[in-house]
Amino acid sequence: MLLRHGGFQRMCRVRDRLTALDECTPTVAELAREARLSRSHFIRQFEAIFGTTPHQFRIDARLDAARRLLATTSMSVTDVCMEVGCSSLGSFSDLFRRRVGEPPSTYQRRVRPLVQVPGQLPPSIAPGCLTLMAGLPRDAFRTFREA
Repeated sequence: MLLRHGGFQRMCRVRDRLTALDECTPTVAELAREARLSRSHFIRQFEAIFGTTPHQFRIDARLDAARRLLATTSMSVTDVCMEVGCSSLGSFSDLFRRRVGEPPSTYQRRVRPLVQVPGQLPPSIAPGCLTLMAGLPRDAFRTFREA
């Protein structure tokens, strides 16, 4: 089923609520009510639009925030765990290791020295295509299509 403009806007607002790391995390039933859909239809629509379920989207958003905090702040792994809304350090570390490929403490030791400016990610963490393009001279291409 295709969504009209208003339905798509409601789904985007729901997505933004899932990305926010607030104290009160909304349930799927509350989000479905906000999107004006039944719970099961909401989950199907969310997955069709954004390519993942609301639960997985929330987990990915928390892990992204955790990676950013570990790389750009001097917070401990425990503080980062609590900041992103996880209540168990063990589960957070296990989930982080499974999704990122290394434990949070190892990630922090590896990435933090790469950070040049506080609050910004180093270029080596940016996608390779962007770093390649940034290193080229301004007149390397005559048109946008050549780039």
